[in-house]
Order: sequence, then structure tokens, then C-alpha cells
Amino acid sequence: MCGIVGYVGSQQPSGRPLEVVLEGLRRLEYRGYDSAGVALVSPGASLATAKKAGKLANLVEEIDTHPMPAATAAIGHTRWATHGAPNDVNAHPHVSGGVAVIHNGIVENFATLKAELEAAGVAFTSETDTEVVAHLVARAYAQTPDLTQALRTVAQRLHGTFTLLAVHGDDPTTVVGARHDSPLVVGLGDGENFLGSDVSAFIASTRDALELGQDQVVTITPTEVTVTDFDGTPVEARRFTVDWDAAAAEKGGFRSFMDKEIHDQPQAVADTLLGRTDTTGRLVLDELRIDEAVLRAVDKIVVVACGTAAYAGHVAKYAIEHWCRIPVEVELAHEFRYRDPVVDERTLVVAVSQSGETMDTLMAVRHAKEQGATTLAIVNTHGSTIPRESDAALYTHAGPEIAVASTKAFLSQITAAYLLGLYLAQLRGNKYADEIGQVLDELRAIPDKIQQVLDRAGRVREIARWMADTQSVLFLGRHVGYPVAMEGALKLKELAYIHAEGFAAGELKHGPIALIEPGQPVFVVVPSPRGRDSLHSKIVSNIQEIRARGARTLVIAEEGDETVRPYADEVFTVPQTSTLLAPLLAVVPLQIFACELATAKGLDVDQPRNLAKSVTVE
Repeated sequence: MCGIVGYVGSQQPSGRPLEVVLEGLRRLEYRGYDSAGVALVSPGASLATAKKAGKLANLVEEIDTHPMPAATAAIGHTRWATHGAPNDVNAHPHVSGGVAVIHNGIVENFATLKAELEAAGVAFTSETDTEVVAHLVARAYAQTPDLTQALRTVAQRLHGTFTLLAVHGDDPTTVVGARHDSPLVVGLGDGENFLGSDVSAFIASTRDALELGQDQVVTITPTEVTVTDFDGTPVEARRFTVDWDAAAAEKGGFRSFMDKEIHDQPQAVADTLLGRTDTTGRLVLDELRIDEAVLRAVDKIVVVACGTAAYAGHVAKYAIEHWCRIPVEVELAHEFRYRDPVVDERTLVVAVSQSGETMDTLMAVRHAKEQGATTLAIVNTHGSTIPRESDAALYTHAGPEIAVASTKAFLSQITAAYLLGLYLAQLRGNKYADEIGQVLDELRAIPDKIQQVLDRAGRVREIARWMADTQSVLFLGRHVGYPVAMEGALKLKELAYIHAEGFAAGELKHGPIALIEPGQPVFVVVPSPRGRDSLHSKIVSNIQEIRARGARTLVIAEEGDETVRPYADEVFTVPQTSTLLAPLLAVVPLQIFACELATAKGLDVDQPRNLAKSVTVE
């Protein structure tokens, strides 16, 4: 949530600073926001701001109506309201004494700090915690006219989570940023430098970047980047190159980013698998950096994640326990550390997060490390906080995911978790090399099979459009089909704003069957008849039970499975694959259905209401 962009360039004022921050904010719109604003600094102690509630287009219209001056430095912000209503006054930047500040996060002790400032005679115009920071920085700057030192001083007083960017009218060639439990990266240019919530903010200008660590302050000028900790001690930041370009963040002819990302999934899975074996066919996960002896000694795995990533973890549980015979628990990250979990030095905690910045998951990682556990991150975003603070990382290489509702990240996370499970089985001797090789071959065939599902999705889209007025949809699954059902329900809730719920099919008789009434649509994820025969026959019985009570049954089944057709109103087929890999195919029709139904309702599938792409506060 919240998007942040900073830019500083040539000492000759121009329109480029404003152009850069507006373009960066446009690329960060996927994070979710309800207002936007910019601040420009020009030589001659000139500070200009503009901000408007609503979409970025409102800010652009305001600037077109009231043009802003040429500048040398700029900061820009898209706000997702936490303190104060989403209106013009509460939008960022906030200004005090020549300082303009933008902020991502929550200052938890803002009330105490605000009372202190009010007692000193400071008047407030907004309801935000960010205005408190602006006044504090202005007062610190008045004592020591050094913006970097002023921001360091204030950062040490703040409790909570924050990324801060600040500029001062007295210094038109400097932007200063600080981060604590909230993302910030540096973009390196030629005669110009950038700051952003993530690399999307500046990918149109540079692919060279620097990682910023926890509790660090960065100062950028047109020619220099200086990083220190909050105490002022110099820090060496790690340089990296972004492996995708600006075109990868565009829609590419699709109606929405989500539609594009659904169609990106064959490539995303293929890229996640790429380069994972050596010349003999053995798995080699170079990114892990964990001593093999430590992994062999693991006696429990705990997956911590939220939302879609948690459902990827549930799929992983079935596979890893089957392949490795290690017990796997899946925990919602925001519950994990508050229930005093039992973890120790023989526990592997696997944190799953697309952004690598999910605050609940980050705090779960920190708690696990305090308890002595080994931590491993499955993430998509290089330079993010969770992999940096974990003992190892396994990157999904899915490319940028712009739509708030996750699709290709889900499939990539499952794929990475499968690789982890097979790697552990290889290390621990749970499976022979040829068995692992067979599963890897099946995985490598999955991208083509996903493409087959996409190519024949016309009927799914047609049914979704026909059901645009539906107010409730239920989802049933067994074994690995259960988390697929929950993910299908989540997608529909996120995008279409209707009641949707996923159940373990075996729970029907224990209560949920009371929801079935004539016309109730129910998606049923059917396992392969070639694998767990007892599960297949049981779920066919479930279909009969709900259809007998008037349900409209929408069945996802394997090609060639004719036993479900007498009991299904609609059958959407997916190619044959092994039971444990089936979620990579079965979930795709559910993604398409949710996207198409929401589109038919006229809703914004890329930016659903009340949601943000990266939840960076608890």
C-alpha cells in the first residue's frame, strides 16, 4: 500500500522531475491508493506542491489546470488512508517550514508526538500521522540545517512502520529517504538518481538499483548516493540489476493487468523452474545458502503467509509431507507469533510473499529467528525485506505482478514450494534420483498444459458473463483441491464483491450443505480418477448430494473423466497430470471466471476496492 517516488537530476530546472514522479506513481497504482500528490523543488528556495483525493488522473488534471514550475528534484506519493479520511487535506505531501514529507506506513506513537508539538504551539491542518513527521523534521532542520541529519534524528523517535521521503526548499539537489519495516529501493542513473517503493517506480529510466536495509537513511543527489544507519554510520548497500523491463509492466494488449497476468502463467512457471538442475539432473538451488546438514536435521516445517500465499502453502503441505515425510504446518502469518508457536533450531520456517514486504509475514520471520528457527523466503521481488532478513531465499522469477489480486504469483509460489520439497527429498534420501527426475519432467510439462487451459477458456468466460448477477458462489475440493477451492473463492470475493466460500468437500454433511438451495452455483474441483480412487468417488458423491438439493454444479475435472458428466451442469476440463501437481491447472479456470465475472459487472479488476497489493502494516 502507498506508492513512493523520489527523483533528483540536473541542476538546470526542467519538467523531467515532475514527469518522472508522475510516471513512477502511475506504475505504482497497482499498490492501491485513494489520493495522490507531488512536491517539486527548484533553485531559489522554491517548494511547490499539488495533491488531490481520488485517482492519479485527478492530480494530473489539477496540475494541467494549475501548472507547476520547472524543478531539479521531486517526490511523489499515492496514499492509502490509515490516519484521516481520503481527502485533499490529508493527501501527501505534508509541508512545514520549507520541508515536504511523504510517508508509507503508520507512526504508532504519533498521538504522543502530536501532543508535544501542540504544547509547543504547532498548529495542525490534517488528521494524519505524517504531518507530525513533517513538523518534527522542520524543527530538527531549524536546529541543524542538514536534511539528512534532521531525518535521522526524527526517525529515531518514531515507533511503528515507515518509509519517509523528504525535500527542503533550501536544497534543490537533494532527496532524503528513511526506512523502518517498510520498503524503499534506490535507482541509479546517469546524472540523476531515484527512490521508489519498489523498482517499478523507476524501471522506465534505469534497471540498476541498490537494496536498502532496515533502519537506514539514504541521501541522493544527481551524482551521489549515500547510505547510513540511523546513527549516521556509513553503510555499504548491495547493488543489483532488475531482470525485467518497463514493457513487462504494461498490459500488452489485454483488457486488464490481471487478464495479462493470467496469460503470463505458463511463462512464470517455466521461468521459476529454469536453471534449477545441474548437468546430471540433480536439483541445485543455489539461492538457498543453508548448510545441507541443517536441512537434513529439520524435523518440522512451518509455512507462514497471508491470503493467496497461504493457500499456496496449503498446497505445498500436501506435496512436501508426501515427498519428504516431514510434518508441515501452515500458519497465517498474522496469527503465528501471537500464539507462542513451538519452533526451535530444527524447525524450518518458510515465508511466502509475492512482494517480500508483507508486514505480518516479516514479523513472523523475525519471531521465528528469535526462537532459533531456520528461515527461508519464497518471494518474487528482489531487494525486498523478507528475503534479506531470512537465512535463504527461493525466488519465483514471475516478473512484475501489477494487479492487486494475485494469479501468476500463486502458481509460481506453488512451483517454488514443489522445488523446495523435491530438494529436501533429494538431500534426505526420501526419494530416488529417477523419482525426482520424473516429477521434474512433469513440472516442465505444466506450462504447456496451462496454455491449453487458457486456449479453451471460452466457455468459462461465457458462463461468467451469464452469471454476472449472481450473489453467492460456493467452492468444494478434496485433498489438494481444497486449497484450490479456497483460492477460487478468495478471487471472487476480491474482484466481484460477492459472497464466496471454499469448503473441504468432506465437511458438507457437517454444516455447509445447509447453504444449498435451488439454483445455488457450486464449483467442484474433482481429483483425478487415475490417482486416489477413493477421493474421486467420494467427491462424485458430493456432487450428487448437492445437485439433488438443487445446486447448479460447475465441475473442474481431468480430461477423459466421464464419470462426473451425468451430475454436472457444466464441466471445464484440464489436462491430465499427477494429483499433487493438479492445482497448477485446476485453479486457472477459477481465476478466469472471477476476472470475467467482475469485468462483466463493470468493476476494476486490477484495483479492487479497499485492497492494496502489498500490505506493509500490521
